[in-house]
Amino acid sequence: MKSRMNINQAEPRIYKAMAVADNQIKDFDIDHKLKELIKVRVSQINGCGYCIDYHTKDSLALGESYQRLFALSAWWETPFFTETEQAALKLAEEVTNISRGVSDETYNRALKFFGEKGIAQLIFIAITINSWNRIAIPVHMVAGVD
Repeated sequence: MKSRMNINQAEPRIYKAMAVADNQIKDFDIDHKLKELIKVRVSQINGCGYCIDYHTKDSLALGESYQRLFALSAWWETPFFTETEQAALKLAEEVTNISRGVSDETYNRALKFFGEKGIAQLIFIAITINSWNRIAIPVHMVAGVD
């Protein structure tokens, strides 16, 4: 795959806006490893190779296991993820596939573990990585290169 363009060079204000979002996420109360799992999972759903590569590396640097990263695409079929992580991943998946909405069951389960502030943060994490995916995919950002 060949990159189509460097969107940051073409329009630097896009990266500046996304950096503001990323900086907000850094200060969220959500566990750092869980933030990265959400970013990887959303990127898997969207098929963003660049972001999968980027965030799996970040996950490993935070001490995430290879086993959990390998199983992430079928997290509900494994015993490797806590109930809290499962609630967050399910919410992130439904936010990513928003045309189906977020079910009351998913929302209420996440509410149990995270409260309203945590749900707001989880939603924003999912929105932000979805936005990065929607930047990287059209311009063919190349994993390991760009």
